[in-house]
Amino acid sequence: MADQADDKAVILARRLKRLESQRSTWESHWQEVADYMRPRKADITKKRSAGDKRAELIFDGTAIHAAELLAASLHGMLTNSSTTWFSLKFREPDLQDDDTAKEWLERTEVVMYDAFARSNFQEQIHELYDDLILFGTGVMFIEADDINDIRFSTRHISECYVSEDENGRVDTVFRRFKMTAQACVNKFEKVSEKIQRIAEKDPYEEVMIAHAVYPRDQRDTMSKSTANMAFASCYFDEDAKIIMQESGFNEFPYCVPRWLKSSFELGYGRSCGMSSLSDVKMLNKFSEITIRAAQKQVDPPLMVPDDGFMAPIRTVPGGLNFYRSGTRDRIEPLNIGANNPLGLAMEEQRRQAIRSAFYVDQLITGQGPTMTATEVIQRTEEKMRLLGPVLGRLQAELLQPLIKRVYNLLSLRRQLPETPDFMQGSDIEIEYVSPLAQAQKHGDVQSVVRLLEMLQPLMGISPDIIDYIDNDGLAKHVLRILGVPATVIRGSEEIEDLRDERQVQQMEQAQQQQQMMEAEAAGKAAPALAVANDAAQQEMQMEEAPEDAEIEEQIQEAI
Repeated sequence: MADQADDKAVILARRLKRLESQRSTWESHWQEVADYMRPRKADITKKRSAGDKRAELIFDGTAIHAAELLAASLHGMLTNSSTTWFSLKFREPDLQDDDTAKEWLERTEVVMYDAFARSNFQEQIHELYDDLILFGTGVMFIEADDINDIRFSTRHISECYVSEDENGRVDTVFRRFKMTAQACVNKFEKVSEKIQRIAEKDPYEEVMIAHAVYPRDQRDTMSKSTANMAFASCYFDEDAKIIMQESGFNEFPYCVPRWLKSSFELGYGRSCGMSSLSDVKMLNKFSEITIRAAQKQVDPPLMVPDDGFMAPIRTVPGGLNFYRSGTRDRIEPLNIGANNPLGLAMEEQRRQAIRSAFYVDQLITGQGPTMTATEVIQRTEEKMRLLGPVLGRLQAELLQPLIKRVYNLLSLRRQLPETPDFMQGSDIEIEYVSPLAQAQKHGDVQSVVRLLEMLQPLMGISPDIIDYIDNDGLAKHVLRILGVPATVIRGSEEIEDLRDERQVQQMEQAQQQQQMMEAEAAGKAAPALAVANDAAQQEMQMEEAPEDAEIEEQIQEAI
């Protein structure tokens, strides 16, 4: 009995054909980029077996090394596993200063970083950067995993077909891939009779499967079933036109960043690998010619007279060739002028152009013998700022949906800390604190430093000018820019208590100092008071002496 076609599968298969037609113009471009810059991924229009030679077109590895350097640099500057590269904060200003809210954010960040560390994120994100640099479009699928909580899967661009919404964000991904017949029987609820027969005959034979993730136009928002979630997930068989399995996602499970994007090109982006393709091809051609010229110079062609040499010419080391004495009938090398400095200069020009396209000069900081540490930091920051446009798009299309997806999956699994009642319904924002983001923000810190330096001489003239500066606000601004962890910053209540205690100590110290000064003053005044008392007593005695004499005289007269 033949399989009965499913109407939804027919529609999805027709839609996939449409997306395939739209993508066809990109495929030859991707194939050419992969042939010269990433041979291990050069399976787009060419289908080769595992282990086949793939680097037969490459004569110079400048582009390969430059792409690897850029991918590794993005990995280290944006999502470095050894440093914090994102933090969470509340949109409400009141919650930003609340100690309980900040503590909850810190514990949430720890759980999220642990989830990233347990997963395969680091290896898969590197592959995504690699695809992004070369093909201009990267595709990563994020799903829950029973083993490591979260699993990341970077899909090869040859498998994926994407579509945008009206805002220019990718909201639809169709993927065509291969699975073993037995894996299909074990995984999916329904398989075609063809796949069943293949599984019985050869379980390891691969069959083609399609997976579609797209927004649901019609759904019951009150229902919690997977068939009514915001995004549909359908595995279907294109040949048999049947739905093999249908479910859904609450949010879009894919991250599809684009390196650069033209406004009139929908879905896919352009890369620095594409922009440097002409230079890469030219350099490879130059290198091939140079190699041939070097071969001719090391093993030059020979000039042999057309007569006089009947025996074979021996060109091996130590070979003997005989010629007639007294004649010029001898073997001589042909002067081909292989030493061509112009060709070498053109090669170096192309290498420099390729390095510039992949930001090699910006990523490698040269340190002269007389450069100070401050100069090195400034140059590094200036070079990192050149990646600003790239960082902006990566934040919007990669980092933000990536972190939100992980947060929602952990929340769905109830692995995040319990949210306090007063924080229910609060909006959480993502702040990027990666080295690249910090380098770009360092200019704000420098502006604050310059402001304080300019105000310093003015404060000597008018001390009241400092009233224009909110010291607490200034400190919070600098700490936020520098990405200082909240664990090392005191809370508002703790700061108030500390300031009250400091004020009490200052008042006590002032009182003690006042008492000491009074005691010291009293000690200095004691001798003077004693002298004054002695003088007063003597004066009183002198005043009393005449009175006693007069009384005695009166007594004598009376006698």
